[in-house]
Amino acid sequence: MTTEEVEVDVREIEEPDAPMNTSLVEGLRRLLLASIGAVAMTRDETEAFVNKLVERGELAQKDAERLMRELSSRMRQSRPQVREVGERMEQGVEEFLNRLNIPSKRDIEELSAKIAQLSARVEELRKNQR
Repeated sequence: MTTEEVEVDVREIEEPDAPMNTSLVEGLRRLLLASIGAVAMTRDETEAFVNKLVERGELAQKDAERLMRELSSRMRQSRPQVREVGERMEQGVEEFLNRLNIPSKRDIEELSAKIAQLSARVEELRKNQR
């Protein structure tokens, strides 16, 4: 039985368009965060507006409370739809990144696990050679 020495050299490959891809992903991330922030801000601003109407006497306190409860109820009812839109958006972004040959987090994790397995196997083979 002969043994062969195996050398593994892992290097990062820089692609010429990597900065553009990074800025694209960062832009998409900022867009998603801005959308989430807008929803949260809208609720806060609505509540502030309703409170101003109550202070001015243009809206009764009990009507304001009912209005805010109704708003909260409608927001809770729309959560499944919002979740579905989020999932579709995530899927669309993932497909878009795949078209640009940008690996997903899942792809990177799978490759990292395979590299770890190969490294362990190489180390095992080295130990058996000695």
